[in-house]
Amino acid sequence: MIEKKVQIINELGLHARASSKLTQLACSFSSEIILIKDGNKANAKSIMEVLMLAAGINTTITIKANGPDEKEAILKIEDLFSNYFGEGK
Repeated sequence: MIEKKVQIINELGLHARASSKLTQLACSFSSEIILIKDGNKANAKSIMEVLMLAAGINTTITIKANGPDEKEAILKIEDLFSNYFGEGK
């Protein structure tokens, strides 16, 4: 299992479009991927669970991945966060 903390830096946080991109990316991996915010857990492969985190800008999220492609999953998801979910600054 790999764990990584990331900060949400895009202005709108994990809104619907960003959550959709995250969920689609998470679904491309066979590993289990969990997001944690303030003790609340969400399956990254479930858009409803991701949206329920209500994570805004400057929120720190912990990503946990467990499975055969966990390293790649963490790297790609971290990259998605750091690139503002493809929405620019």
